[in-house]
Parts: sequence; structure tokens; C-alpha cells
Amino acid sequence: MRGSAQNKVIAMIPARYEASRFPGKLMKDLNGKTVITRTYEAAVNTGLFDDVYVVTDSNKIFDEIVNEGGQVIKSDKEHECGSDRIAEAVEHMNVDIVVNVQGDEPFIDKNSLAKLLEVFKQEGAEEIDLASLKTPLLESDDITNLNNVKVITGKDDFALYFSRFPIPYPRDTSANVTYYKHIGIYAFRKSALMDFYRLPMLPLEAAEKIECIRYLEYGKKIKMVETSVKSIGIDTPEDLEKARKIFS
Repeated sequence: MRGSAQNKVIAMIPARYEASRFPGKLMKDLNGKTVITRTYEAAVNTGLFDDVYVVTDSNKIFDEIVNEGGQVIKSDKEHECGSDRIAEAVEHMNVDIVVNVQGDEPFIDKNSLAKLLEVFKQEGAEEIDLASLKTPLLESDDITNLNNVKVITGKDDFALYFSRFPIPYPRDTSANVTYYKHIGIYAFRKSALMDFYRLPMLPLEAAEKIECIRYLEYGKKIKMVETSVKSIGIDTPEDLEKARKIFS
């Protein structure tokens, strides 16, 4: 989907140093390179983007990406979430689609990203404000893990709600329900992203601490794209050890 200015597709990697659950995780070593550098290089190596940037509030992360020869933008303002950080960075850029790649997910799957971008070229694409990925959760421990954000969709695969708790609640255990994990990679229309930036947080987003709920609260439509690829986010020191073993 690479192209001219009017349909330019870029990737933005929001990178906050003081992550609440695992401070400094993006600068931890992941088999010879930092987590944020691994993620940046993985995004570039997909070949799907006209440009890839890290956007950060941290001098440490800024210097790291510069030293690795990458493109990085320093945030001028304090931000509550990654989408706000990206919106500040792209406000004056001439871009069409902005993909938010999580800085703590260095195992980027090119095919999943390509499927995500493809929805903007399909029939009915004008209805889509943003698109994101989901993957089935098969183990009960994964379904109940509050670090895994769950998503439910309608029959047209537009998101109905996101939660850290298992949704839907299994009152009828015989119901044939598949639980889906939300993978925090988004493809936004720039216009939807800028709307998000200018609109205040509402109670549901504040309660769950899931930023994409803001889009739903303001009536935006989020197209969910299923992938079988399991994302590996680094939320805890244990996750980092798992990632090191995968790289090894």
C-alpha cells in the first residue's frame, strides 16, 4: 500500500519510557539490541510503509533511535496515551493512513499488517475510521489474564466493546463463544486520529484504561481483522525472558 502523498501510509511507534507495569522496558536488552530498536527494525523490514517513526517523551529512547540510524520524533507535550502522542506528531504531516505499532511488540507479522491495510481498499471502506487486529484466545489463563485486552465484534467485524475482563460473560457455558484478544496495532485514518486527539476522555475509557474505547464512545467505527499470529507483548520481566528465548 506504499504510494504517493495523497495515500501515504506511515508507521508510528509511541514509546514511553516510564511504563507503569514495567518501567524502562523499551530500553531493556533483547539479544543484543533494545526492545524499542527491535520493534523499529521489524516495522521497517515489513516494507509496507512509506516511513517509520518512533515518537517518544524520553531522551534515552530518542538518543537510542538516532544512534541506530532511525527516524524519531520528540513529543512536545505530556500525553495520556499512545494515540495522543502519535496525533501530535502527525498533525502537520501529509499522510492518509497512520499505523500505530506498539513499542513493546517486537515480533511484528507482515502478513497481519498487510491484511490490516487491505481493509481500506475494500468495498465499504469509507465506513471505517480505524482498523485493528484480534486473535483467538484458547487457554483459560489467557482469557482471564487482565493484561490481555479482549474484544467483541458484531457480525460485520466492527468492534462492539473492549475490556480487560472476559467478554462476553459466560453465563451460559454451553454457548459457542470464541474469546478474542485485541492486538494493539491500529491503522487510523488521519482524520479519525485527529478527532481522537481533540476529544476528552470519557468514563468508559478512564475506567478500563483502554484508549480505543474512546473511539467507540464517540461513535467511530473500528474494523477488526482476525489473525492467527499470536502477538508477544512485553508487559512484564517474565515476558521479556520469553522474548529472549524466541530470539535465541
